[in-house]
Amino acid sequence: MTGGEPADGVTEVLARRHLTTDAARAAKVDAWHAKGRRTARENVADLVDDGSFVEYGRFVTPAQESTREVMDLVLEAPADGIIGGTATVGGRPCAVFSYDYLVMAGTQGMRGHRKSDRLIEIATRMNLPTVFFTEGGGGRPGDVDWPTVSALDVGSFAMWGAMTTPRIAVVSGRCFAGNAVLAGCADLRIATVDANLGMAGPAMISGGGLGEFAPEEIGPVSDQEPNGVVDVVVDDEAAAVAVVARILGYLDERPVATVDHDGRQAALRDALPANDRQAFDVCPVVETIADADSLTWLRPAYAPELVTALARVGGHAVGILANQSMHEAGAITTDASRKAADFLDLCERWRLPVVSLVDTPGFMVGPEAERTGLVREATRMVNAGARLTTPLVGIVARRGYGLGAQAMLGGSTHRPLMTVAWPSAHLGPMGLEGAVRLGMAKQLAAMEQDEREKVVEQATAQMREHAKALNAARYFEIDDVIDPIETRALIIATITRAVPR
Repeated sequence: MTGGEPADGVTEVLARRHLTTDAARAAKVDAWHAKGRRTARENVADLVDDGSFVEYGRFVTPAQESTREVMDLVLEAPADGIIGGTATVGGRPCAVFSYDYLVMAGTQGMRGHRKSDRLIEIATRMNLPTVFFTEGGGGRPGDVDWPTVSALDVGSFAMWGAMTTPRIAVVSGRCFAGNAVLAGCADLRIATVDANLGMAGPAMISGGGLGEFAPEEIGPVSDQEPNGVVDVVVDDEAAAVAVVARILGYLDERPVATVDHDGRQAALRDALPANDRQAFDVCPVVETIADADSLTWLRPAYAPELVTALARVGGHAVGILANQSMHEAGAITTDASRKAADFLDLCERWRLPVVSLVDTPGFMVGPEAERTGLVREATRMVNAGARLTTPLVGIVARRGYGLGAQAMLGGSTHRPLMTVAWPSAHLGPMGLEGAVRLGMAKQLAAMEQDEREKVVEQATAQMREHAKALNAARYFEIDDVIDPIETRALIIATITRAVPR
């Protein structure tokens, strides 16, 4: 025989490789499919381009040789329950990791930790965005062959937390303890509706004397979506993979040469209700400005008074921030401040331009608001906007009042590269009627009720005239007042000229 590996050596390698595949554990896979689930390898294969996956550590087995036969470990615990490597998704290089729940409930073994250390290090050195399917039960106590006392010196958590390239976690099934920490450290978390995500699973909770709970009682998506832990909720793993692929696509520039002329933008002229005290849904406005079928809404059930989304506008990937008057009249609450700050930080890390659609009476105020830590989170939002180094475009659609409007614009109307308003917009240091009542407090106190309200109405009307967008533009507090139909073209023009070629 000439050249290459001896035939018997190749045969052994190929045979052992087969034992790491789903085909070698058909009964387990069939049982998993019967539950409506997909295997780790099926999820990875669905995400990556065909033939592009380069795997690391496929032959690793758990550190349990002193208690189990080696061949038993080879057959029952392939890859030590973690699959990982590099690949391309839509032609874009990335890293993909997945715990394998069919191996000891996706728990983290000691060799598995060493393997995840290596995978994260490689992804970091290669500057790759990384997708991590994190389902699993946390640390595994049974790896007795590995000499350890606390195992607190494993590097994966610190290394994953320190990564500066985009990190996306997919949560399905049970994701507890160390697995949940890896999910939580990611930039974005996509979860299936049946997922559970918690800092401890049932065994740890019980062991701590905190009671007996079934896995499905701990951190269900019904809790983790409205509290902001989960960014996107989907029906199943196939839908999760589709969302991940779309999000990874935002990392590539795909500018288009022209603004579309399909007539959609004309709808913006009628987007606002005639009564500016009337609430309206801002989501159709966002959809009209964005490229068709390009939107990914983030945390829609958390702080719904603020809308956050990833999208494309003229082919440019952007983050979109918008006040939602359907909730809390669009006032910026403590949760909305936190949501905005997190989102602006994400756009900064991912180098995404930001489009901010402003329609807010300002920050929520009052004793109850302050008990929620408003000052801390509101100023965090201001800091995040002020420190943004990616292009920012501000559109004051209706109400731009007070510090809340400033926070939506990075701290000042002159902080964005371009700040414009729609014709019916009003800008002021606070809500207009409130400003009248505050500024005229002494005079109003001396009046009878009927006279007082008439004076307030007249003064508010005068202030409203002064607060018009055209007047703010005349004083050069904003850059322009535009026909709403021009919004998309202006965004594209500004971003195109600001994004480095």
